[in-house]
Amino acid sequence: MTDDDIDDSSAPLIEHLAELRTRLIRSVLAFVIAMVACFTVAEPLLDFLVQPIAEILRARGEDPRLIFTAPQEKFFVLVRISIVMGFGLSFPVIAHQMWRFVAPGLYKSEQKAFLPFIISSPVLFLAGAAFAQYVVTPMAMNFFIGFSDAIPALANLIAGDGNFEAPAGSPAQEELKTVFLGSVRESLDLSLKFIFAFGLCFQLPVLLTLMGKAGLVSAQALREMRKYAIVGILTLAALVTPPDVITQVILFTVVYALYEISIFLVARVDRQRARRLKEEGLWDEEVDGHGV
Repeated sequence: MTDDDIDDSSAPLIEHLAELRTRLIRSVLAFVIAMVACFTVAEPLLDFLVQPIAEILRARGEDPRLIFTAPQEKFFVLVRISIVMGFGLSFPVIAHQMWRFVAPGLYKSEQKAFLPFIISSPVLFLAGAAFAQYVVTPMAMNFFIGFSDAIPALANLIAGDGNFEAPAGSPAQEELKTVFLGSVRESLDLSLKFIFAFGLCFQLPVLLTLMGKAGLVSAQALREMRKYAIVGILTLAALVTPPDVITQVILFTVVYALYEISIFLVARVDRQRARRLKEEGLWDEEVDGHGV
């Protein structure tokens, strides 16, 4: 038996449907159990997610607390955290069930090829989420919350005749001051958007390498698409980040670095495919040689 032999597991359609139902039931059960488990610790998880805001407020000398404006708001916030974290916690089980359903229909060589991607995908997502939580979110929150000081500073500059500090009793000092009283729901939504945005962006090497294995892209094509990729990444950075140039530059730098890593990985895939075709005597330099 060679590596390209398919597993001896052919079954009628009804057996495949029964297998799919079993895998789905196990995946749903794993998700429900993980969600309930996360709900028991949802409060500490909420504190962890909003920690960047609390640190910024402490640094500004303000009260590091968030408010909720409706009786049910905090409850549904905790439920949302439980759903998101429960899915993340149960993802290894869900991925395993998906793999057990799909793997029998793949060649042995295909199973070996796809298994590393199933493992690396959640790892890269966690790396992107950690980058968002510890780097991007604090910078974005500092920009948004600190923006409230810009208008009073401008008023002081005008009222103080060129000085940032307005004279005591001037209209600038008597104006109503704005204070940040963050909503639990809205603050959490913003943090989760950053986590998902960067978590998905970190999937770029996995996506492009899989496309390279499928023969949909080549390293040479990715190199030729660099200028378009730069424009696309800049557009993405403008859409998923706040109007903060620093945060946009960080996102662009990270995603573009992932794009270059993807080119390197796809080039390896191209070389491996070329070596295999040459060993099998199927290599055509005019057709297959471009970009390898």
